Amino acid sequence: MKAFKSWRWLFRKRNAGLDGGVQGKSGSNKMKQLPFLGIVCIVMLVIVYRTTNYQYQQTETKSTKLILLHSINDGMQLVDHSSCLMVLENNCPINHPLRMMETKILPFGTVEDLASLTLVNLPHGIIQPRSDLELRPLWSSSSRSKVDVSSNHNLLAIPVGIKQKYNVDAIVEKNFTIILFHYDGNMDGWWDLDWSSKAIHIVAQNQTKWWFAKRFLHPDVVSVYDYIFLWDEDLGVENFHPGRYLDIMKSEGLEISQPALDPNSTDIHHRITIRKRMKTVHRRVWDLRGSVKCSNTSEGPPCTGFVEGMAPVFSRSAWRCTWHLIQNDLVHGWGMDMKLGYCAQGDRSKKVGVIDSEFIVHQGIQTLGGGSPSPKKASKDTSPEETVKRQGTPAVDTRSEIRRQSTWELHVFRERWDKAVKEDRTWVDPFKNIQRRRTGKRKSRQS
Repeated sequence: MKAFKSWRWLFRKRNAGLDGGVQGKSGSNKMKQLPFLGIVCIVMLVIVYRTTNYQYQQTETKSTKLILLHSINDGMQLVDHSSCLMVLENNCPINHPLRMMETKILPFGTVEDLASLTLVNLPHGIIQPRSDLELRPLWSSSSRSKVDVSSNHNLLAIPVGIKQKYNVDAIVEKNFTIILFHYDGNMDGWWDLDWSSKAIHIVAQNQTKWWFAKRFLHPDVVSVYDYIFLWDEDLGVENFHPGRYLDIMKSEGLEISQPALDPNSTDIHHRITIRKRMKTVHRRVWDLRGSVKCSNTSEGPPCTGFVEGMAPVFSRSAWRCTWHLIQNDLVHGWGMDMKLGYCAQGDRSKKVGVIDSEFIVHQGIQTLGGGSPSPKKASKDTSPEETVKRQGTPAVDTRSEIRRQSTWELHVFRERWDKAVKEDRTWVDPFKNIQRRRTGKRKSRQS
């Protein structure tokens, strides 16, 4: 009770001092309180500002996550209300805020950040972001334990037609995982081969190997394999041994390679692919003939850092990059061989090469789409009207049409590359810097 009275007495005394005291003293007290009140107001404003800013950032991040999540679940269509109504993977500029936010939120192949968005409802330990192409048994004791895929470190993928069945049989390496892309629709004719039941068979009528590769060889699916062989079916392998080939590829530090072509091959397009008898591997060619002249100053394809599309071999890292380079709608792959060096994980003049000691024969058999039809000869007594009735609509020259389509795709690919380079202001061509350094060294030697 006394304590309560003492507090009340203290307040009365204070109020009396403020109301009835000396006017000058009262004014000075008020002046002393002004700085204190100003500091309190500033502190309150800072707290309000930081709280509001934090809430705004959290709202933006959550909104962006929801947009990206919606885009992933609905075909990667990005709904950006600030002018980016585009597809995430192809058209949204790299420096766009949402694209930058996507890079932070969804780095490719990162389980931790991916699980926080699209896999938020799964416990972390159950997530498996990788797969393979190994066959699993339907039952048996071994199926209850972890399947060992260590015996097959390499993958061989070939587009095949039944006409090249025995040639493909000679190419197939028994210790590889085999995947056949049947472009002619005929899969039943392969079952008599002893290895066929252990291979993966995918059927799609009249599709190219780049079409198949883009859809069925995703880097996360083939990441268990050290090397990916993406070969054509018309290759002679009498002088090729895959084990020795891969030993050379590893010892030479090659990320992308191909076996050299026998000089007697039917179809040779670039001199760099021709076998050099006295070498184990070569990485460049010197040739001053033709429209493309290759000399000591040549720094790019097809003079160096180049392999052709009929028999490339990729390391795991190189394939991850190459898969993204393959255009989903450009199925013939023309022009892509000139850009493979960008996927070589380093200097393409060192990381890309042609192995001479293990070489193949390119037979140049064109089977995809069938051969060009030859009209039947009309007899002398057959009138033109009857000939038209018998033959019906003039037959299409499939080879000419395929070549026309390939040429158009080459033009489109080049335009896309140039556009991508122009729009991506953060991208720097790594080989221009290398070329400048080498040019500078040559000039210093000459001086």
